[in-house]
Amino acid sequence: MKSRSTGLLLQAMTIATIAIMPLETKAQERVKQTAGRDALGDFAPQFARLNDDVLFGEVWSRTEDLGLRDRSLVTITALISQGITDSSLAYHLQTARDNGITRGEIAEIITHIAFYAGWPKAWAAFRLATGIWNEQEGEKETKADSCGDKGRAEFEREMMFPIGESNTGFARYFSGESFLAPLSVDAAAKVFNVTFAPGCRNNWHIHHADEGGRQILVAVAGHGLYQLWGEPVRRLAPGDAVTIPAGVKHWHGADDDSWFAHLAIEVPGTNARNEWLESSRQ
Repeated sequence: MKSRSTGLLLQAMTIATIAIMPLETKAQERVKQTAGRDALGDFAPQFARLNDDVLFGEVWSRTEDLGLRDRSLVTITALISQGITDSSLAYHLQTARDNGITRGEIAEIITHIAFYAGWPKAWAAFRLATGIWNEQEGEKETKADSCGDKGRAEFEREMMFPIGESNTGFARYFSGESFLAPLSVDAAAKVFNVTFAPGCRNNWHIHHADEGGRQILVAVAGHGLYQLWGEPVRRLAPGDAVTIPAGVKHWHGADDDSWFAHLAIEVPGTNARNEWLESSRQ
């Protein structure tokens, strides 16, 4: 078993070495929102434009200044404080959940707001929040019935690499449970095994680098999903590989009914950094 793992790791490092050759970078596209135009495009086109292109297309996209999780927290605080507990609050509560705010955190946030904004407003917000987070728990329980401990055990027998530890450092950028196992920390090309529980995805994100940077994904177990911005979702099976040049917006994760693992081979280039964006579950 160990020799097979070593062989696969050497193959992955070979792919990384080949991938250091220059690739063309796809231009970054702006996040698009259409809710304003869908509802008010004919009646109030200027308002619709400001909603879709400025509020969501520009303000929410400034993640270098304030991350999506914190923007969600600020937004739900402002809405609850004003007593706005209609579908707009429901939307932003769900977005907050997708951006990583947990059940315990939202309960504490609304409790804190209650002392400053008013008890009835907090009650109204809790009615929405409990439904949204309970729905998430129900989805997790359903997945656990078919893909829980038994499914994980079978998956680990299929795996050639260790699952590793819970990916807590990046949990706010993932819609479910994930695990991370470093396989190589070589400066030229780092290699990690990333494992996704069923239905887990990471957020849309971009790997930035001045020269030569890219990421290579090599599927090693289970069934996964991968999408470039503006292109259809692609399914990944063991043996599939994709190369993601710097500057390209994308996400990847597990199919809803399967665990999934891939090797993530990081070829950093110069001035490398990751930009995490909105949830891929829109």
